[in-house]
Amino acid sequence: MKHTRTRLPLKPLAALITVALTGCAITPQPITPDEAKAALASQRQALFADQPPLQGPLTLEEAAARTLKYNLDHRIKLMEEALSQRQLGLASFDLLPRLVADAGYAWRSNDRASSSRDLVTGQQSLAPSTSSDREHGTAGLTLSWNALDFGVSYYGAKQQADRVLVMQERRRKVIHQLMQQLRQAYWQAVGAQQLETKIVPLLELTRSALADSRRVEREKLQPPLESLGYQRQLLDLVRQLEAVRDELAQARPRLAAMMNVPPGQAFELAAPGALATPRLPLPVEAMEETALLQRPELVEASYQERIGLLETRKALARVLPGVSIDLGPRYDNDSYLINNSWGEAGLRVSWNLLNVLSYGQIRDAAQAQYDIARQQKLALSMAVLTQVHVAYRDLAGRQRQFELADELNQVDQSILGHTRNATSANAQNKLAEIRAQAGAVMSELRLYQSYGALQNAYGQMLMTLGLDPMPNSLPAHDLPTLRAAFAQRDQQLQQGGSKATPTP
Repeated sequence: MKHTRTRLPLKPLAALITVALTGCAITPQPITPDEAKAALASQRQALFADQPPLQGPLTLEEAAARTLKYNLDHRIKLMEEALSQRQLGLASFDLLPRLVADAGYAWRSNDRASSSRDLVTGQQSLAPSTSSDREHGTAGLTLSWNALDFGVSYYGAKQQADRVLVMQERRRKVIHQLMQQLRQAYWQAVGAQQLETKIVPLLELTRSALADSRRVEREKLQPPLESLGYQRQLLDLVRQLEAVRDELAQARPRLAAMMNVPPGQAFELAAPGALATPRLPLPVEAMEETALLQRPELVEASYQERIGLLETRKALARVLPGVSIDLGPRYDNDSYLINNSWGEAGLRVSWNLLNVLSYGQIRDAAQAQYDIARQQKLALSMAVLTQVHVAYRDLAGRQRQFELADELNQVDQSILGHTRNATSANAQNKLAEIRAQAGAVMSELRLYQSYGALQNAYGQMLMTLGLDPMPNSLPAHDLPTLRAAFAQRDQQLQQGGSKATPTP
């Protein structure tokens, strides 16, 4: 019997393939300057969006609240934590059975006909026939559950739950670092504000004395060497004062960057009262235990160790045989079918025997990962213990330096007062007054620098101990709540504290 074959047109098919391949060719598209400029405007707007303006003198509590709410590094950690939470939700869905709905359409250019051949005679025994339409649609709904996939997904979900906790500890670490840096930046900015009103008049006085000396030199009222030596001393004072002013000018932008305030925006800081010495929140003998229990890095290492242990169990689950159960309704509108709809159920057991052969390597690799996590925690614990003692002695040293700077500042201020009382109109006494004023400004600068370093060391000590600068939970995250929470927590840390006075 002769069968006819349908030949597909080759030219249209070749043209279709060519168009498809051409559409898949992707060429690099660099960002144009106009696009970059347009994106820059929206980026600048997004940097400082939804931030209330600074009003009134800025206190340390207000600076801390704004840093926690608007600092970009902290925002990134918050977003990473939220992403980890969503990934946990997705991992939980992997534990559910799979419910797959499918629909299809089939078409062919001729009938799906077949015939039979007699095995004895080799002759065709039946006339060609068909039992399927040229075109028909199918649909179905299948509920599938695999025990092996469930076990692997279960351990994966538990690992993801631990990763959520890891992200929380990393956010804690960022908060500790921000609060430590904020203390130093704030007090440096306070010192800059306090000295700003003293440096400018002193520079004007020094330049005025320098102009008078140059006039005296031109009129030859003094020996040239004496005038030049006097001018050299004045110029050296100008150089020192200009260097101090340049250094102080950097303090305010650093503080503004931490609060995510535009660097050029002007704001006033609250005038400080007495520069109080911070006190440690717990006795020295309890520091090591507190650090080993509270440090975010060590808590994270504990979660990483637990993740490694779950990895060994997940590796074992992959080796076990899988049991798959499938059931659901099916539908086919083929007119040759007697029953167009029916239900299906199936049970299948599968076992990848190659996984059994590689089980030893899989187990050893997972165990090695777990052992590395344990060893990393031990190494980190040793580093933490060392950091506790180093930070404690650094705090004690900064405290002694601040106390000495305070005494030197009091002496220099007294010298300035006596010098002003003894000043006369001659140039030499005027130089002595300028020197005394410059010495007093430098001394006050060193005082604020020393206090900023002391606050930084105190923040480093809190960070080393793992003591949170904010409560564990807050009813809200608006600025007033954050400001009050920081003040309350700082007061709690200061209560019952002691000065850092280690024995040499």
